[in-house]
Amino acid sequence: MIEPRANGRSGPVAPAGSGRHVLVVDDDDRIRELLKEFLSREGYRVTGAAHAGAARRLVELIEFDLIVLDVMMPGESGFDLTTWIRSQAALSKTPVLLLTAKGDPDDRIEGLSRGADDYMSKPFDPRELALRIEAILRRTGGKLMTPKEIRMGPAVFDMERLELTRDGEPQRLTEAEAQLLKTLAIHAHSPVERMTLSPDTADITGRAVDVQVTRLRRKLEADPKNPRYLQTVRGVGYMLAPD
Repeated sequence: MIEPRANGRSGPVAPAGSGRHVLVVDDDDRIRELLKEFLSREGYRVTGAAHAGAARRLVELIEFDLIVLDVMMPGESGFDLTTWIRSQAALSKTPVLLLTAKGDPDDRIEGLSRGADDYMSKPFDPRELALRIEAILRRTGGKLMTPKEIRMGPAVFDMERLELTRDGEPQRLTEAEAQLLKTLAIHAHSPVERMTLSPDTADITGRAVDVQVTRLRRKLEADPKNPRYLQTVRGVGYMLAPD
């Protein structure tokens, strides 16, 4: 869904349950889709663009909290696009993280001199990228606020430790279940698509997540067959509706 640009930047802290909006610009479809999937699971809203022209059109319509930008693209380079972004009054303070196969110190200096906030070389670890994005957002406008705990009746999920208790008793979570519950909690009261939640990227239907949801309901719900908290959104995926 395209959101019209607001008059001026958003406030310093995003409301709980909504993600920062990141634009990923890369001509490599595989990298672009990988980052969209990973950052979505980290709680960000992500839009992709395959080249600078598409990115220009998007930033004129949508207000982004941060832009991840490949340098080596056909046509206009990431360096030149960064210079253009910094020349636009409405975009001049939008953080830019350059992502490129060019790791030479001169290229890093060039990127930073054009106004980029950070610079990462390929290949990269998506977890490091997520941490760098979080650090940039802290410096430029605060990180996404998420509650430390999510309460669902007698069940409590610790967002930092990824631990679930029910009536004070620990409930064992697999790593996949913990990450699934975290993603749903970050997007609390909003539907999340199956493909965003699916722990198995080879599952093109996104149905693999259904098994994890069934198991989570047994640990969360008084009546797993009639769930109150972990709800199915037909045609989309699932939604967590905590207290």
